[in-house]
Amino acid sequence: PAFYEKMGGLQVDDQGKEIVGNFKVFKDAMPYMKVMARSRPEDKYLMATGLRQMGCTVAMTGDGTNDAPALKKADVGFAMGKTGTDTCKEAADILITDDNFYSIVKACKWGRNVFDNIKRFLQFQLTVNVGACIVTFVGAVIGKASPLQAIQLLWVNLIMDSLASLALATELPKESLLLRKPQNREDYIVSRKMTKHILGQAIWQCIVLFVFLFA
Repeated sequence: PAFYEKMGGLQVDDQGKEIVGNFKVFKDAMPYMKVMARSRPEDKYLMATGLRQMGCTVAMTGDGTNDAPALKKADVGFAMGKTGTDTCKEAADILITDDNFYSIVKACKWGRNVFDNIKRFLQFQLTVNVGACIVTFVGAVIGKASPLQAIQLLWVNLIMDSLASLALATELPKESLLLRKPQNREDYIVSRKMTKHILGQAIWQCIVLFVFLFA
């Protein structure tokens, strides 16, 4: 019951952001904090504020009107679709229609799966487009005419976009997705590793196409 008071409550810094009053005590206690049950709304709000102050990505669940501030404060708010109040549902980002906590696990798994599928599709599509742009530009400069006409580029994009999106978007999530660490909020959707793969594969495609075009 004394969690809020022990952590020094909430304060406002010079930039107008809410921070934990006794942040050092909060930070030292977090490695040992596993479950906080039967907590008050202000405890949940302080927990979300302190974790975000530490740079963590916070997910919060709730079903009452008093939980709305904590759901709004968290990065992702889960509201109970059956027993939750209207205020709670409006403040949340995701509604759990069956009020089952296992649905949160499924939501995390599907969210990571959709994110991975988007990255796969972007890597595939950018590789093709980068290769096509290089071949078209070099062919037009050296050969005085573009090796790929506009209608050919349109057909390539039309066929490859539709088939690739269907193939990559329908891949089902795997249990191993839950074993990896959460995604860093500062990471770009096109990572440095993806950029290396895109450039490497595009260069390889250009070499093969240049052999057919000039040799």
